[in-house]
Amino acid sequence: HVQLVESGGGSVQAGGSLRLSCAGSGDTYSSYCMGWFRQAPGKEREGVARINVKYGITVYADSVKGRFTISQDNAKNTVYLQMNSLKPEDTALYYCAASGRCTLGRIGSADDYTGWGQGTQVTVS
Repeated sequence: HVQLVESGGGSVQAGGSLRLSCAGSGDTYSSYCMGWFRQAPGKEREGVARINVKYGITVYADSVKGRFTISQDNAKNTVYLQMNSLKPEDTALYYCAASGRCTLGRIGSADDYTGWGQGTQVTVS
């Protein structure tokens, strides 16, 4: 079992920045891929970014590429999502997720991830 807890969400003006954190505990060693997903009201959960825990290879959704950066601190069992140049369309509940596999060049679908945090709200106005 992997337990994930997100933090760092909040309300910001367009163009602002936020840094989300995802702290992992439990069986974190089985998590080969860590991803960030988001879900806006009335929309399906979509992948934002993911990182291969072992190799540090990252993949981003086209909508956030160049603005968001996913990173990790293995010593702290923590994954981050630095969000810059935020837009109102980025408003969503953001989830951290863990997967036992990483797909080459793809974030993967939500079904590929078996461990989930509770979500943290990001609101951009």
